[in-house]
Amino acid sequence: MMMQLNVLKEEISNGKLDNRFYEVYGAKTNLDELKTRLNKLVNSYEAAFGSDAEVGLFTAPGRTEICGNHTDHQHGCVLAGAIDLDAIACAAPNGTNTVRIKSEGYPEIVIDINDFEIKTDEKETSAALVRGVDARITQLGYDVKGFNAVISSTVLGGSGLSSSAAYEVLIGVIFNSLFCDGKLTAVQIAQIGQYAENVYFGKPCGLMDQLASSVGGMVAIDFEDTENPIVKKIDYDFAKSGYSLCIIDSGADHADLTDDYAAIPREMKAVAAHFGKDYLRQVDEDKFWSEIKNIRKQTGDRAVLRAIHFFADHKHVGEQVAALENKDFNAFLSCVTRSGHSSAERLQNIYCTTRPEQQAVTLTIETAHKLLAGKGAVRVHGGGFAGTVQAYVPNGTEEQFKNGMEAVIGEGCCHFLNIRPQGGVALV
Repeated sequence: MMMQLNVLKEEISNGKLDNRFYEVYGAKTNLDELKTRLNKLVNSYEAAFGSDAEVGLFTAPGRTEICGNHTDHQHGCVLAGAIDLDAIACAAPNGTNTVRIKSEGYPEIVIDINDFEIKTDEKETSAALVRGVDARITQLGYDVKGFNAVISSTVLGGSGLSSSAAYEVLIGVIFNSLFCDGKLTAVQIAQIGQYAENVYFGKPCGLMDQLASSVGGMVAIDFEDTENPIVKKIDYDFAKSGYSLCIIDSGADHADLTDDYAAIPREMKAVAAHFGKDYLRQVDEDKFWSEIKNIRKQTGDRAVLRAIHFFADHKHVGEQVAALENKDFNAFLSCVTRSGHSSAERLQNIYCTTRPEQQAVTLTIETAHKLLAGKGAVRVHGGGFAGTVQAYVPNGTEEQFKNGMEAVIGEGCCHFLNIRPQGGVALV
């Protein structure tokens, strides 16, 4: 439902859209903050492109990985959730073959929608993502046109909350709403985003981040068939759990971690290759254990331990889903703890082996354990080695936990988030 700018501003402010905002962002959302942000976005659009066109508002959330640490690239299962930090856009068709996007703090993006060439100078830029999404949707047979947009995001780059996936999904949602009659499914939009990131942006990535952003809520994803992943939305109201989700920035140095990240799938695949398979999902766990002596000789011990982690964490996903569906949050927290230990001890992605004196993630985890005092749960979050830690903090203790973490790790390290019900959508 597109609106004139003045009508949209009025409806944001007078409460007519409040129910829609709660539907998308969840009952815990701060409406005053959201409305201020949306009004600023609409005003920025008007300043950039004028007030003549009817516009729409679009949103795509960041994501938190809940379980399945480094299981997706082995075609395993993961559990993830959309969060209430998001990328938002005010956009409208412009009647040309050019996409124009203005984002706060970044140069304007100008893309010819008929130019699908992969450009070296666009690698690892937002322009590459827009071009890639445009190219893939066109390949699927849709007649897309140009649009104007202003974009703002609270999913900060390098936060471990998948800012790039939120951006890709947002662009996909805009194209889908404006030119595809909403026919693209959430899974298709996620796959389009993955294509753009892999082929145009130049970064190999799985599909978990895009799916979590696109589908919304809490989702269990089975990647056995990566072309057709099985996506199951989990019916659980996290707001009623009695706990708050906190993502803690460890402050660890992200530099030169490519080799550490790349070694995980490489070593897991080396174990799979022992059995003539491409991925660990194809390997029978009992056969793995019966062959472990020979595998050690072939791959080394760390690869074996990382394979053990895959088999364990793949099963942890099913256990966590069952706990949530049974409304047993204590069982869920117990599984979070086991999964976190597996990441630390088997997967070994909580510090960089070339800089063992720097262990900010490990220290962050131990500080959180101390403050939680046996309650809640804590684990490494996402890819690991640097970046963020995930904690489940009992309601009513958030301020005490935050103060304790900041005293050790640094001011502003704690980010309390909510799981939001909906993924990438048109708000209006």
